Amino acid sequence: MQRLYDFLRRHPTWVDGFWALVLSGISVVAGTTSGENHEGTDSLALLVPIALLLGLVVALRRRMPERMLLLAGAIGLAQLVLDVATTAADFALLVIVYTVAATGARWASRLGLGMGLCAATLAQLRWQNEETSVAGNVAMVVFQTVPFALAWVLGDSVRTRRAYFAQLEERAARLEKEREAQAKVAVAAERARIARELHDVVAHNVSVMVVQADGAAYVLDAAPDQAKKALETISSTGRQALAEMRRLLGVLRTGEHQEGGEYVPQPDVEQIEDLVQQCRGSGLPVDFKVEGTPRPLPSGVELTAYRIVQEALTNTRKHGGPNAGASVRLVYFDDGLGLLVEDDGKGAPHELYEEGGADGGGHGLIGMRERVGMVGGTLDAGPRPGGGFRISALLPLKPAH
Repeated sequence: MQRLYDFLRRHPTWVDGFWALVLSGISVVAGTTSGENHEGTDSLALLVPIALLLGLVVALRRRMPERMLLLAGAIGLAQLVLDVATTAADFALLVIVYTVAATGARWASRLGLGMGLCAATLAQLRWQNEETSVAGNVAMVVFQTVPFALAWVLGDSVRTRRAYFAQLEERAARLEKEREAQAKVAVAAERARIARELHDVVAHNVSVMVVQADGAAYVLDAAPDQAKKALETISSTGRQALAEMRRLLGVLRTGEHQEGGEYVPQPDVEQIEDLVQQCRGSGLPVDFKVEGTPRPLPSGVELTAYRIVQEALTNTRKHGGPNAGASVRLVYFDDGLGLLVEDDGKGAPHELYEEGGADGGGHGLIGMRERVGMVGGTLDAGPRPGGGFRISALLPLKPAH
């Protein structure tokens, strides 16, 4: 049955053709059986072509509704002039009125409504029943006109509904394109900001290397041990800077340049405590704990940890509500740094984190995931059971190769 239904949906003209044959066949058989069409007038020769043409109206109503409406109107006038009374095939007039109201041009819809409202009146005047009173004839006209009015109203309602759904689909497609464009802009802006911050990382490391090299050259003869230690520092710092460059520049577009904006000192993990104190001063209770043994971290990891905590606390302060509180946990593992930021407020919607950061600059989870991906870490974010929001990240101390 499902295959049959799908087949009929794909071939609507075949369905209309079937009903056209049924209507035409019933009309021809009924006219042949009666032997005369109306009040003794033998018009079988006229009834057959009229029935076939009305069947054609039904068969082609979806392909050319306006033309079929005009054909149906011409056939109706021919019936009136040639005194060929109505048959089952005249049901096509009702069908074409519905069709032009649902899918036809506006002028055809209005013309179909007018034809439908006049059809019963003209038929009643042409073939009056002498035995029926005036009130009875009026009632008959009203009774026969109502189906045409209902058919037009139903067709017009279908047209309105289709237009409404088409508008919804077009709007959804437009919003999807806009969302993709905004996401691309957000990623590009975040990468541009990371590029500026990379400048600070590399510049700092190179400065350290230059200073250590000058010191090593100065004490090379007098204090070889100090010179050796300086060279080891240069080697370690150079490897770290090279790892940062390979990891970050690999995902940034070559030649991208962000005009405007100043280069600022690079935030690190130690400044997270200052960030927490700042949030406390603004009225947000924050519980801050450090677990494990603190140790020196790569600059990229420190920057990522700071930005994640900054973004999470900003969202809590703006969307957590008046009584919201937050907690920040830094956990030093042997091979990585763990971050856990939670709040117990009503929380910002997950879509806000995805589409735009609370401060309008970090772009929420888009920026967080971009940063965490740069250092080869993982990020998990979502609502907490019972309310609030949780963000957890694991940042490896050594970049993945």
